[in-house]
Amino acid sequence: MNAGKAVFAQIMEHLPRYEFDKCVKKYKGNHRVRKFSCYDQFLCLAFAQITYRESLRDIETCLNSHHEKLYHIGFRGQISRSTLADANEKRDHLIYQDLAYRLISIARRLYQNEELAIDLNSSLYALDSTTIDLCLSLFPWAHYRKTKAAIKMHTLLDLRGSIPTFISLTTGKVHDVNILDILPVEKDAVIAMDRGYIDFSRLYTLNLFPAFFVIRAKSNLRFRRLYSREVDKTLGLRSDQTIVLTGTKSRAAYPEALRRVSYVDLEKNNPDWSGLSD
Repeated sequence: MNAGKAVFAQIMEHLPRYEFDKCVKKYKGNHRVRKFSCYDQFLCLAFAQITYRESLRDIETCLNSHHEKLYHIGFRGQISRSTLADANEKRDHLIYQDLAYRLISIARRLYQNEELAIDLNSSLYALDSTTIDLCLSLFPWAHYRKTKAAIKMHTLLDLRGSIPTFISLTTGKVHDVNILDILPVEKDAVIAMDRGYIDFSRLYTLNLFPAFFVIRAKSNLRFRRLYSREVDKTLGLRSDQTIVLTGTKSRAAYPEALRRVSYVDLEKNNPDWSGLSD
């Protein structure tokens, strides 16, 4: 008989239980709870995530098939899909949101000295979103298209350690640029974005913060070149320019100069890529 700890129990040892209990106490997660605590709920959700469970029934069946081991991996309450469903519906999600941010802060400290692929002293982030399809009959509040429901997950990723530092879930109809209004920005940080985030008034707000952005330019960008820098074309660079916008609205939204760099991937022979930065 194996007398060692289960792998799941070893993983859960890394959870700062003191911080978890503080989050539960803050939002009174265990108020009038007798049999199925917030920690039991968290263990169920963590187990489901790690083992790719697809439903509440799947979680219940898988865990109860090893009921004699549940106590040794931390469970104290009985596992049933109705109890778990009630807990997911009634307990404050902010318990787990606060816990996630505390775990993120711990992880970022562990990776703070990790070297990036480029020589950069500032923090480097990537901002992007992904659309998650849902069943329209089950999630009518997430109406996206005529016969389709969806939500968007907007993620700000710290590239030093590949750690998500900000996640926002919205309905699928929310445009990406709206996330720039609520994005927590670190001073002097560099944020890389795709062209879906082009909104010059919001980008100018980032510039004034101050923070730096690198974003892919649209093909119909209207601008006037002020001057160009020499580039090494053997590296794939095609141009390095300082420009000002000439469109009436874009010029009013971003009155300062921008840097425009054009690049082509020589190995893959991709077409020119041009990006803007402040």
